[in-house]
Amino acid sequence: MLEDLNLNDLQNPDQFRAAIVRLLNLIEELSADNQALRAEVQQLRDENNRLKGEQGKPTIKPNQPKKTGAAADRSSEARRHKPPTWKKTSTRSELTIDREEVLKVPPTLLPPDAEFKDYVPVVVQDAHLQTETIRFLKEKYYSAATRQTYLATLPRGYQGQFGPNVKALAVVLYFAGNMSEPKLLEFFRQAGLHMSHGELSNLLIKDHADFHAEKDAVYMAGLSSSAWQHTDHTGTRVNGQNQQCQIVCNPLYTAYFTTEKKDRLSVLQVLQNNRPLTFRFNTETLELLETLKVPAWAREHVAATLSADRELSQPEVAAWLDEQLPTLGAQHRARVLDAAAIAAYHAQVEFPVIRLLVCDDAPQFNWVTDELALCWIHEGRHYQKLEPVVAQHRAQLEAFQDDFWAFYDELLKYREHPTPPERIRLDTDFDRLFSTVTGYAALDVRMAKTRAKKHCLLLVLTHPEIPLHNNPAELGARQRVRKGDVSFGPRSKDGVKAWDTFMTLVATSKKLGLSFYAYVLDRISGANQLPKLADLITERAQKDPLDVSWSSP
Repeated sequence: MLEDLNLNDLQNPDQFRAAIVRLLNLIEELSADNQALRAEVQQLRDENNRLKGEQGKPTIKPNQPKKTGAAADRSSEARRHKPPTWKKTSTRSELTIDREEVLKVPPTLLPPDAEFKDYVPVVVQDAHLQTETIRFLKEKYYSAATRQTYLATLPRGYQGQFGPNVKALAVVLYFAGNMSEPKLLEFFRQAGLHMSHGELSNLLIKDHADFHAEKDAVYMAGLSSSAWQHTDHTGTRVNGQNQQCQIVCNPLYTAYFTTEKKDRLSVLQVLQNNRPLTFRFNTETLELLETLKVPAWAREHVAATLSADRELSQPEVAAWLDEQLPTLGAQHRARVLDAAAIAAYHAQVEFPVIRLLVCDDAPQFNWVTDELALCWIHEGRHYQKLEPVVAQHRAQLEAFQDDFWAFYDELLKYREHPTPPERIRLDTDFDRLFSTVTGYAALDVRMAKTRAKKHCLLLVLTHPEIPLHNNPAELGARQRVRKGDVSFGPRSKDGVKAWDTFMTLVATSKKLGLSFYAYVLDRISGANQLPKLADLITERAQKDPLDVSWSSP
């Protein structure tokens, strides 16, 4: 950075100022490198200690001073959680009184002239946990004429060794209450039930075909409820191996999918409810191949060989690539698969094709949908990660962050009352804000990266119905992380499917304002009095459409 700096050449204040700016940026760069090296050295020391059978340095975060004023307003967490002004509300109107009991004052405590005036109501809620062991006597008949035995069937929900209430409680406490299996087993045993580890595991992950079917219906209804969706992913463990949990959601539902990878093919498979991928070679495929910078000779060969809008399965396209393009590198081969899979997704009719994704700037989401809206909260975190050591740089960063969140607030106001003049003004203000040159190199580079994402960050100007952040999907991912912290992760295919299904139903029930316990008990007992979640999603989407600018006339 200073190879061409010659102090003898400095003749005027501007040259001195430029030299000082370069020196201050060098200080920032060296400080950041030093901090990164310190962290790496500590990591290596911890690894050496672990290899010796010892423990590494514990991760204890330092106390953070409580932020106040503008600093607190700039927090992305504060922007994520903006609760309404709290006021105490009564819940008595929501309660159903099951019994009423009159409490009398002992006569010995009353003076002779005491007169009865009225009752003072006090409402108390209580719950009973009581075991019930049932012995069913099933009638058994035999017919000599038909040579068959006729046996009475158990009521719905009583198959196995436990009744519907225990089954529902197990599912709710494990998936909604986030209890671990050992603690849940201890709870049931304390309540007086005789249950083994294997029996509890079976209650949680086996024989849930109806719930799996309802999850599929929820996802289909959710995709159909709007042309835009949130998406995010987080790491998860399956039988001790690292995998990915993909989240797709909107204000009416949240769906979870566990995949081995987080690449673009995994995203496309999730958007089609884990249906086996197909690959289509058509005009869109060729355009994508050019966008993805696949070599011209490979594009020409694809156009000459597969130009008839042909669709292939994954084994078929792999065999074709091996035969026709054996010299194509692994990276370009993956891009061919991506392009063909995207074209097939857009052409298929089995699932609603999402037109816009609200997400972070992970590369696997690019080109999957017509448009991509990026999260402003996620973008703001990049600036929070800057840790300048020079006082002037700290002041510049603080001033910029104030302007950043002020612009964010202006976008929020625009969503409420969008107008063409306001759209033009905000577009111009974006260019002015992120084209500022401060002299703090790390901040200027970060602003240039934000400026390059202008189209994706300002899609709200043309689609004011979409949110400015991806918090719903991130909060969905957080729930999976918390579940993993308690229960580590599923260990079998049945476990993976149960985790994805019940976490989907828990989150969706909450968004729809439905008691998950009442819902699970209703389904397991066979009562089926509660409406299907998919029907509720469809009904609410029709009553209050999520897509304003895309809605039908």
